[in-house]
Amino acid sequence: MAETERSARFALPLLAMAQAQKEVTHNEALVVLDALIHPVIVALDETAPPPGAVPGEAWAVAGGATGDWAGSDGKLAFMTTGGWRFADPVAGMQAWCAGSRIVYRDGGWIAAPAYAAPSGGGVIDSEARTALSTIAQALAMSGIIVEE
Repeated sequence: MAETERSARFALPLLAMAQAQKEVTHNEALVVLDALIHPVIVALDETAPPPGAVPGEAWAVAGGATGDWAGSDGKLAFMTTGGWRFADPVAGMQAWCAGSRIVYRDGGWIAAPAYAAPSGGGVIDSEARTALSTIAQALAMSGIIVEE
């Protein structure tokens, strides 16, 4: 497909006017969307497809990939019922890996910053600490920060 026939961020296939078999393009876009929305990455920096991968699983492909992943360095590899699909991660993309939230930034996956609840200090202002804790809990519940 030409570049203009794909979405800007994740290169999802777009329907064309008067296109035959629109369901093929639509279904392909849904498969890729299903993989990219809140992905759970099994492992980071893998170079070879794992044996026994099941649809819905994802891996971050490292440099020097081999086998079915050859030429897909730096991409996310998703196993689907139709085989392997690949997508380029974009800045700010979030995923889960080994129970932790990770973010794609500066060309790589990094752990989301952890937040430590307010403590210490010479004089404790209990109202301020309560307010900060409430804000921190709301941010953690929204997935913006990770509590320690």
